[in-house]
Amino acid sequence: MQQYLDVLRDVLENGNDRPTRTGISTRAVFGRQMRFGMNDGFPAVTTKKLAFESLKAELLWFISGSSDVKDLQKLGCHIWDANAEAQYWKHKARFPGDLGRIYGVQWRQWMSPSGRTVDQLAQVIENIKDNPGSRRHVVMAWNPGEIGQMALPPCHVFFQFFVADEKLSLSMYQRSCDMFLGVPFNIASYSLLLHMVAQVCGLKANEFIHMLGDTHIYHNHFEQVKEQLKRKPLPLPRLWLNPEVKSIDGFRMDDIKLLDYQHHPPIKAPMAV
Repeated sequence: MQQYLDVLRDVLENGNDRPTRTGISTRAVFGRQMRFGMNDGFPAVTTKKLAFESLKAELLWFISGSSDVKDLQKLGCHIWDANAEAQYWKHKARFPGDLGRIYGVQWRQWMSPSGRTVDQLAQVIENIKDNPGSRRHVVMAWNPGEIGQMALPPCHVFFQFFVADEKLSLSMYQRSCDMFLGVPFNIASYSLLLHMVAQVCGLKANEFIHMLGDTHIYHNHFEQVKEQLKRKPLPLPRLWLNPEVKSIDGFRMDDIKLLDYQHHPPIKAPMAV
């Protein structure tokens, strides 16, 4: 995870200070890339504690196609509560806790102009199995026609799979990258998704490529970042998936485990909403 720390330091030392919609300024650079080979271990940040249980709950929630924060809370995860309770969204929600047409809804129920819904994730998995060499293994979350129906426009905008030599790689573009709080979570979440799709397609997980757009640190995270940069990375953990699961919809919380995870103490910081 040294490359993550290198980008973190780059932003802190070389970024431009910019105002934001949250009222908390950021320091930002634009256009960075990180690559994580799965043979090196599972890319969970070790210079602070990664909330892996919340991470896998959120990913399973996305995969389910739900927009109801209560479904996520049932998995023990509350990271979307603030967005669900934001006053702006309360006037637009269909029911209490409704987050609108966010990530999972777009992945599993993309709305076509004709009104037909498209299960992008299921289609991509079938295409990987039937036509692995295709250049169309793409899932989109950024739907311009439905941004107004989302509690929060997607930060991780789209992802694409690539198959070669019976190995599966995943590239994801993220338009807005909160380097301290969000990006470690995103790295591990999409690496987990890569492993899950690889398993159900009978392939080996190879590499996650993370493309970063607006790459920033919030000003009220500076001291936390400086503390993290003092810490030395520890050996990476291993990921275990229940080998009996053969469908992307078949995974449950107990089917996903992080093994031998060593980490430095947590570093708390406020989240901008």
